[in-house]
Amino acid sequence: MKTTGANSASGRPHPAVLIDFDDTAAAQNVAELLLNRFGNPDWKDVRQSFRDGYMDLKEYQEITFRNILADRATMQGYVKQNASLRPYFKEMWRYCQDRQVPLAVVSQGLDFYIEALLEKEGCGSVPVHAVNTRFDAQGINYEYRYTVPGKEELGNSKGVVVDSYRNQGHYIVYVGDGMSDFEAAARADLVFAHRVLADECERKEIPFRPFTDFGGVLQAVKELTGGLARNGVGPLTEHGDVEEAR
Repeated sequence: MKTTGANSASGRPHPAVLIDFDDTAAAQNVAELLLNRFGNPDWKDVRQSFRDGYMDLKEYQEITFRNILADRATMQGYVKQNASLRPYFKEMWRYCQDRQVPLAVVSQGLDFYIEALLEKEGCGSVPVHAVNTRFDAQGINYEYRYTVPGKEELGNSKGVVVDSYRNQGHYIVYVGDGMSDFEAAARADLVFAHRVLADECERKEIPFRPFTDFGGVLQAVKELTGGLARNGVGPLTEHGDVEEAR
């Protein structure tokens, strides 16, 4: 992993927290939750073809969502009723807002369902770097804003998003769970991983911390920022955000 420069005023790294969405920020795989409810019955066969390497994630996602007849509002309502954020995500977001630490969702999923859950949980202002969608009479149209030049056909790259934050001088804290997160994890300074990403990091000898919820991520960011109080002035009080949440 690379190391970014420290904040010139404090001598500490200036972190940015970048978080995968399905099965990471969200406690569920929200895309699959929608496909189970609104998708064609054969969508799992398409998923298996993707897992077997016969198509990339962009193609898999577009195929499985292609025949959904439900509109944007219907699917967003279903997400709000049936999905939830992982514990301490909201505390993490509040801490980062108060200390001016960038936090964003970085996903190869679709913006409309990510935004629905964040809005439900009171985190609607969290920046989202995902596949942008537009609904019309023909279905869903997709826009990929974070592609690797010359490889646009592959869709969004999480590594491109990470690099944009690194180029601003941030120390990257990355949280994820899948193979699509690996290119981001390989560029990050501190990785929290579970599931497939944890296995891949171990195989490639990339250091990581096990991830279960955002309590550990919040504690790490507090350490990186030196436990600064709101707006970066002075020390934290004796009781931190995680302890208050408990």
